[in-house]
Amino acid sequence: MNLSFFDQFSSPYLLGIPLILPSLLLPALLLPSPGHRWINNRLSTIQLWFVHLVTKQLMTPLNKAGHKWALLLSSLILLLLLINLLGLLPYTFTPTTQLSMNMALALPLWLATLLIGLRNQPSISLGHLLPEGTPTPLIPALILIETTSLLIRPLALGVRLTANLTAGHLLIQLISTATITLLPMMPSISALTALILFLLTILEVAVAMIQAYVFVLLLSLYLQENI
Repeated sequence: MNLSFFDQFSSPYLLGIPLILPSLLLPALLLPSPGHRWINNRLSTIQLWFVHLVTKQLMTPLNKAGHKWALLLSSLILLLLLINLLGLLPYTFTPTTQLSMNMALALPLWLATLLIGLRNQPSISLGHLLPEGTPTPLIPALILIETTSLLIRPLALGVRLTANLTAGHLLIQLISTATITLLPMMPSISALTALILFLLTILEVAVAMIQAYVFVLLLSLYLQENI
């Protein structure tokens, strides 16, 4: 029983082929393709409004050089948002519960922001490792601490997204199992548990949206430091 709770986080296979790639491509098929008409359908209008809102929110703190990342960050938040929300449906697989996938997204993008800073403004980027006015005896220790905090950023991005989604999925499965188990024995307690499950599902929808936004927002903040 204990192992079955974690079976939902293992990648499904079909004829020995992992299906994580189709699960990543499926959300892209749900997005409406833009047409050539001036007035599109409501779904396209909502999509364009959402992309405009997110892009404006992410690009406002950045200067003109950082606006080149608008398409990448907007596409990333749409991908994470759709994957997180689709993973809440029954009998589905959530790729963002895999630490390997989240690290594969976080590490290259964080490294790109770091290399941009080292190329464009190396003195300022290296100056972040040593705060101004630091006493001389503390300089080696502070450089080591700041370097460690800098290198741990992509790990924090991946672990945060993985941990929040994994914990939410586990709680939903645990409470749903308790609801079904208590139904024949204590219907009133089972109904109360079902109410808790409903509220938890709403909370998990909010967490799925917030975590996608936080992941991309932190990347934009890292980019802001290096441009």
